[in-house]
Amino acid sequence: MIITVNNHKTYCYTAGKLFDAAKPTVVFIHGVLNDHSVWILQSRYMANHGWNVLAIDLPGHCKSEGEAPASVEEAATFIAALLDATGVEKAAVVGHSWGSLVALEAAAKLKKRVTHLVLVGTAFPMKVSPALLDASLNDPMAALKMINVFSRSTLAAPPSALGPGTWVYGSSMALGRRVLASNTAVNVFHRGFKACNDYANGEEAISQVTCPILFLLGADDQMTQAKAANLLIDKAKTSGKNFTVVKLAVGHHQMTEAPEGTLAAIKDFLK
Repeated sequence: MIITVNNHKTYCYTAGKLFDAAKPTVVFIHGVLNDHSVWILQSRYMANHGWNVLAIDLPGHCKSEGEAPASVEEAATFIAALLDATGVEKAAVVGHSWGSLVALEAAAKLKKRVTHLVLVGTAFPMKVSPALLDASLNDPMAALKMINVFSRSTLAAPPSALGPGTWVYGSSMALGRRVLASNTAVNVFHRGFKACNDYANGEEAISQVTCPILFLLGADDQMTQAKAANLLIDKAKTSGKNFTVVKLAVGHHQMTEAPEGTLAAIKDFLK
């Protein structure tokens, strides 16, 4: 589905279902050098079980027009504009990695318009190593290989997210190349990593969230280690938030390495 947001065409994957204002809505937000397709199993399930699904390509990524966000705050403002453009009064928001920071900031800004907040593979601060930040700018193919190794607890994960015979590592490499090539004006790899690295509002944002929060973490995550979410978890606890922590025995890319476990945690939380 194509929606005009801020005068630009925005692609929202709906899993083939028509938007129905009577149904609850869930927005899925991808991470750096990803697109809507990383949520393929989770979005299809939700769309077939009573939810409107808006699995988006962020601006400047793949099928979406517009300027690629240069900060978490810019991307969060886009999420607010997306809800306005679709006429969605309230929505659950699910984000992975960089997308988790975008979801967090959006929930803080939108208050009661966000009914549930799911932070997958999150961390705060989400610092990127100087070597990886530099490689994403000057040698993106080398950086892409690094993050696809670091993102997984195994290079031979069950291919259930994308179907039998799928090479999860290879498909992720192909996705990264496709996303990078989709924007010839801006290096969305480096821009996204810099946005993660520069984001400083995490503690303040989580103190402003009014909805239940799910921290969905990878116990073997090398990109955003599970312990790197502790600052947000502790802030949620001290500020009296309703939150749940689920850890899966996987790496950073939970949606494809453990698609069923990731789906089960999300659907149980949203239920």
